[in-house]
Amino acid sequence: MPRTAETASFKFNHTMLRVKDPKVSLAFYQDVLGMDLYSEQKFDDFTLYFLAFNHDGRDLTQEEKNAARFSREGVLELTHNHGTENDPEFKGYASGNTDPGKGFGHIAITVDDVEKACERFEKLGVQFKKRPSDGKMRNIAFILDPDGYWIEIVPGQIKLILK
Repeated sequence: MPRTAETASFKFNHTMLRVKDPKVSLAFYQDVLGMDLYSEQKFDDFTLYFLAFNHDGRDLTQEEKNAARFSREGVLELTHNHGTENDPEFKGYASGNTDPGKGFGHIAITVDDVEKACERFEKLGVQFKKRPSDGKMRNIAFILDPDGYWIEIVPGQIKLILK
């Protein structure tokens, strides 16, 4: 069914994940996955961090990042509720992949070469949920972010290899 005039401009903008410690999570998403911090919005009880991949081939100014924040697709919003990073009683957030709270599953990142990306993740000490050699789907992987959220690693062109 073709898109209607009313929905022609709609885009999928972002997904939000709650994080315990923004320093740890920002380091993971920026240094391990290569995302750029597009904006940070501080409020009394929480802070929002918006990250995305920069495919412009050059560093963007903060003004350009702010302008693109709501007009582009593929943005990840990390929400930090202040105090969780120092709370020894804080048990973390539900990733959505276990009971109770099963529902949300994962986000996905495309890479040129899954095996090479996984070799890099291994060297960086990233925790794996599934390596490419595990299970029936042999050309994808799942890694875990610092809060236990699953991140699927898939090739840009996928050919399902079931064994």
